[in-house]
Amino acid sequence: MSMWNPWRGCKKCSDGCKYCYIHKGDLKRKVDTNEIVMTKDFNKPIEKLKNGNYKMKSGIVYLCFQTDFLIEDADIWRKECWKMIRQRQDCTFLFLTKRIDRFMKCIPEDWNDGYDNVVVCATIENQKNVDYKLNIFKNLPIKHKCITAQTLLERIDIEKYLDNIELVVVGGESDINARPLNYEWVLDIREQCIRKNVNFEFRQCGTHFIKDGKEYTLQVKDLCKQAKLSGIDFKRV
Repeated sequence: MSMWNPWRGCKKCSDGCKYCYIHKGDLKRKVDTNEIVMTKDFNKPIEKLKNGNYKMKSGIVYLCFQTDFLIEDADIWRKECWKMIRQRQDCTFLFLTKRIDRFMKCIPEDWNDGYDNVVVCATIENQKNVDYKLNIFKNLPIKHKCITAQTLLERIDIEKYLDNIELVVVGGESDINARPLNYEWVLDIREQCIRKNVNFEFRQCGTHFIKDGKEYTLQVKDLCKQAKLSGIDFKRV
């Protein structure tokens, strides 16, 4: 897999952004996260070696994992990114966005019902944003749709929005001040996915994790491992 961050920086826009790891990391480096700037990797997908082959290998490309592909400040650059995405049909570009309500303003002219090599993942964290964002997401012309409930902040009902969804990812918050993740909320989403035959993945526990009424404090390095050990991922049949 490859990473492609054509720009860096982001602005908090949702309830899940409170303890954003990007802002936290930039603060330590004394970088202004709110300043959105183009990176040296902007043309990464189409850069070539001396033998003419692409430097970036075929396969899954995680796009804008240090920012948001649909952020307003990048409107002037996104058109060029779509051209590169269209050129690299040997790659599948996957991006998460908290700004799914901007999607129709950000697509290229030839988008039609979506590009085959693009996966769009709408992120939600509470019922308020479930009902706002997923109500928009369900009607968008996208061929490959996923939902990420990370950071999950409360019990949510997403079942009526799961038609045509390929995967639901759930996870908790990783910060010393993290809001707690209740395992019952995770299992509830899993059951919704099973009923709708949608792939489900428990990606990470929260730093503060509640199970069977007891709260645990976990180290960040163990969050993904503990989620995997639960063995509750579901593959649709």
